[in-house]
Amino acid sequence: MSEERELLRDTVAALVDKHAAPSAVREAMESERGYDETLWKLLCEQVGAAALVVPEEMGGAGGELADAAVVLEELGKALVPTPLLGTTLAELALLAADDPDADALERLASGESIGAVVFDPEFVVNGDIADVVIAADGSRLTRWTTFSAQPKPTMDMTRRLARVEPKGTAPLGADPGLADTAAILLAAEQIGSATRCLDLTVAYTKDRVQFGRPIGSFQALKHRMADLYVKVQSARAVVDDAVASPSSTSAALARVSASEAFSAVAAEAVQMHGGIAITWESDIQLYFKRAHSTAQLLGPPREHLRRLESEVF
Repeated sequence: MSEERELLRDTVAALVDKHAAPSAVREAMESERGYDETLWKLLCEQVGAAALVVPEEMGGAGGELADAAVVLEELGKALVPTPLLGTTLAELALLAADDPDADALERLASGESIGAVVFDPEFVVNGDIADVVIAADGSRLTRWTTFSAQPKPTMDMTRRLARVEPKGTAPLGADPGLADTAAILLAAEQIGSATRCLDLTVAYTKDRVQFGRPIGSFQALKHRMADLYVKVQSARAVVDDAVASPSSTSAALARVSASEAFSAVAAEAVQMHGGIAITWESDIQLYFKRAHSTAQLLGPPREHLRRLESEVF
């Protein structure tokens, strides 16, 4: 990873550490818009998070997909609710248009506008707070110039979803494979969440005493946590490869690997924390819900496995 990208990671991590403690995350997810608007402003102004994939001549930072992946991974560690994923995808959609809307791109890059991309109109990330909505069906991109949106109750309160219906539309151009890009970015976020969930579990087993000794000293738990570490790091390698060389195949592999790793870590975290893990006061229940809801977003792992099978057989 380049020195600039490491600096980007450190800067985002510092902002998250300062402004997105567990109590702040809970307050944000229960707010009217579902995210901390002050933190979002800081991310946009101090980090340029919403401008990373937009060219400099259109008000952006002229970065790459890997830059957005780094930021989403850091936000995923603390389950920070932000509109970054949808906004980044909307920007990429506008950039792929036959005639990019420079004004819309500039507003999105500054954080003034919120973007959303529709893959399934029943489950649109940040759909009810979006200003720019674009539908991608695998072949064409269509901008929904006017639309209605209705928030949907979700198991994972840190991920805002809505049902969105178009009222007026305008064609943009060919779909560059936006679903694959979304899968890669979501996988990067999952790796961040899985990493932090495992860290929290390891820390808990060092503090939790049973039979006169920390439960983390028991050989059986050591083996389980070691296996989880290997699973997460293996998945990280697959996701890093997808970020570096995006393709339909690498995107499917990233989604399957990241989803399986995060779900496994979250399930074991609940077991190792015991009954407290499923109480509202525990943060582990938030990671558990994020793991299972994210695994289903943009298509469950089995759909990505079928895509991979079709390439082999």
